[in-house]
Amino acid sequence: MTKVLEDAIEKVRRLPEDRQAYVAEVLEQIAAAGSDLFSIPEEHRAAVLEGLEQAERGEFMSDDEMASLWKKCGP
Repeated sequence: MTKVLEDAIEKVRRLPEDRQAYVAEVLEQIAAAGSDLFSIPEEHRAAVLEGLEQAERGEFMSDDEMASLWKKCGP
C-alpha cells in the first residue's frame, strides 16, 4: 500500500461513520473495476457539471453558508 493511500485511510478513520460508509462504497466501486477505467456514476457526474456551471455564472456560496456546511459535514 502506498504512503498516500495509507495517509488517506487514516484521514477517513477520523470521519463520521456515514462519511466512512460513503468512502467505502466509492472504494468498492473502484476496486470492482479492477484495472479497467473507473466509471463515475451519472448522478455524481451531473452534480459536478452543475457545480461547474454555477461557478461559471459566478454563483458561489457565501462565507456563512460555507461555514455552516463545514460545521455540518467537515472535519
